[in-house]
Amino acid sequence: MKDPARIESRRVYTGRVVNVDIDTARFPNSSTGELEIVRHPGASAVLPFLGDPRSDDPQILLIKQYRYAAGGFIYEIPAGKLDGDEDPLVCARRELREETGCTAEHLSHLYSFYTTPGFTDEKIHAFMASGLTRGETAHEKDEFMSIATMPLSQALDLIRSGELNDAKSALTILYAAGFRLQR
Repeated sequence: MKDPARIESRRVYTGRVVNVDIDTARFPNSSTGELEIVRHPGASAVLPFLGDPRSDDPQILLIKQYRYAAGGFIYEIPAGKLDGDEDPLVCARRELREETGCTAEHLSHLYSFYTTPGFTDEKIHAFMASGLTRGETAHEKDEFMSIATMPLSQALDLIRSGELNDAKSALTILYAAGFRLQR
C-alpha cells in the first residue's frame, strides 16, 4: 500500500536482502524532503520453549550465531526474512525447523514491531513455540550457529549483563517473560 506522504520513490540499490530507495515525502507540516529508506521484506522470529512455557523457569532454545556486522558470535532466537508475500507464521515454522531442527505443536504470535523506523520499513513478527519435536537442522551455507539450551532466567541474565544484545531476541524474550502467563 502506498503511503499518502510519498510523492516519489527512486531505487538506488537492489540487493539480496535489502533495497535502498530515495523517497521524496510530504511531512505533516506540508514541507517536502528526501529520505533514504532501506526496504526489507520483513521477518519472523521464534522463541522456542522446551516443555511448558508457563512453568516457573522454563527451558528455552537460543542460537549462538556468527554475525559479521556484530563482529562475532551473538545469542539470538531463530529468525529469518519473509520470502515474498509469505505468511509470517509459515516463515516462523520454517526458520524454527531450519535453525534448530525443531517443529512446534503450538506456535502463537506475540508481537510485531518495526526494527528501526527512522530508516527502514523492516517489520518483525515475533512468535512463541512450544510442544517441540527435534529433528535435523537445515542451515544455509553462510549460517554458522550452534544451539544453546538454557532456563529463561539465564537468558534474562544475559540480557541484563549485555551479553545477549540482539534487539529482536531481547525484546521477544522480555515480552514472553512478562506476558507468557497471560496467554
